[in-house]
Amino acid sequence: MDFVESIKTCLRKYAAFNGRASRPEYWWFALFYFLVSVVAAMFSDVLNALVGVAVLLPSLAVGTRRLHDIGKSGWFQLVWFIPLIGWALMIYWLVQPTGPANEYGTGPELPRNDPLEIPPGL
Repeated sequence: MDFVESIKTCLRKYAAFNGRASRPEYWWFALFYFLVSVVAAMFSDVLNALVGVAVLLPSLAVGTRRLHDIGKSGWFQLVWFIPLIGWALMIYWLVQPTGPANEYGTGPELPRNDPLEIPPGL
């Protein structure tokens, strides 16, 4: 999943708290949110606040789907409110690889990692 596809997916699933989200989907959207916030803050605080409110729900939704991907409930996002330790724990969870099928679904489609085949004679 690339940058644009991730943003489209997250905005299309604006308030979808069910299912699973892959690592690239979550982190590309997080980068998008950061960049949009920086640009909005350069113009005005009011615009930055509006961007924050507009992207709050999709951010919570993709965070929930990302936690579902590793087999955790979306309610674990409340750990963000615990300074330092909670932040470290959330980042640790969010960088975990996609888990096997669980109660939240079969998981996002991942690219195949076939080993490189070298032709004979090289």
